[in-house]
Amino acid sequence: MTELKNDRFLRALLRQDVDRTPVWMMRQAGRYLPEYRATRAQAGSFLDLCKNAELACEVTVQPLRRYPMDAAILFSDILTVPDALGLGLYFEEGEGPRFRKTVRSEADLASLNAITADDDLGYVMAAVRTIRRELNGQVPLIGFSGSPWTLATYMVEGGSSKDFAHVKTMAYDRPELMHQLLSLLADAVADYLCAQVRAGAQALQLFDTWGGSLSAAGYREFSLKYMQRIISRLPVEAEGRKVPVVVFTKGGGQWLNVIAECGAQAVGIDWTTDIGAARALIGDRVALQGNMDPAMLFASPQRIRSEVAAILAAYGHGAGHVFNLGHGITPGVDPDHVTAFVDAVQDLSPQYHNGD
Repeated sequence: MTELKNDRFLRALLRQDVDRTPVWMMRQAGRYLPEYRATRAQAGSFLDLCKNAELACEVTVQPLRRYPMDAAILFSDILTVPDALGLGLYFEEGEGPRFRKTVRSEADLASLNAITADDDLGYVMAAVRTIRRELNGQVPLIGFSGSPWTLATYMVEGGSSKDFAHVKTMAYDRPELMHQLLSLLADAVADYLCAQVRAGAQALQLFDTWGGSLSAAGYREFSLKYMQRIISRLPVEAEGRKVPVVVFTKGGGQWLNVIAECGAQAVGIDWTTDIGAARALIGDRVALQGNMDPAMLFASPQRIRSEVAAILAAYGHGAGHVFNLGHGITPGVDPDHVTAFVDAVQDLSPQYHNGD
């Protein structure tokens, strides 16, 4: 494999010294970019875009042509695993992801496909290999999956949900069935992420989008436990380098202490948690990733810069910070405001580091 020219992101996740704070954005390949919208139209549908390795590669690298990001993230969807399991993923305009089938009974669970990542999600691995070739060592590539709990919410609800009535009913009233589903998903996700590393992913992120919907006890039982199970099965190294793992639980700031013990090298935090308080709480156990409010990108470039300065100051001096938004970028953001964001991190962060 080509030598990595910029390993700032990987080093920060491992709490090693860097010359400045690395930066990337969740959903950095997305609808806010006109070139993404053009490629999406060319693909015909979102799923067709995900399943075309060349086009998935194209949209992955588009933000890197505009901005000096320190990492690329695989362009895919968190619901590829449930789709492969046979639930029939589709997208409705204005409604988000939907499934043609749901999992709400033992029979539903038994009817799921037996899958292996290399065979049934081979289009994702093809995209990873294509992106790695295109990046040519410019920056590391992040692979990812949804967490078992997050995947289960979509599979049981049939799509997005505001109250999670069906999935929480299963969790609290039929926990044995929920644990069977989560166990199946944990094994599938571990296989999926291992395959991504074999294909060339150099870091991994678990998106636990709906973990914050649970109670404290429910989070440990139904979400964190299964992410720990996945992490324990992932390769520690590939291509002679460590493969760091980031866990991002949206709404999970109150559980940082336990998340920091899950085996991941880094914890992503959303914008509702003060990053200075998070660092004080977790010490040097893990790196932190985050956490500007994505809506801040609608503000003026001057206001964006001052917010970046405040977050950098709150984290303070030393290693272990990857700058990111507290969730994915919003589609209506002006691309020039992202320039202001990235420039601010680059300009203002070196003072908090001793150099490389």
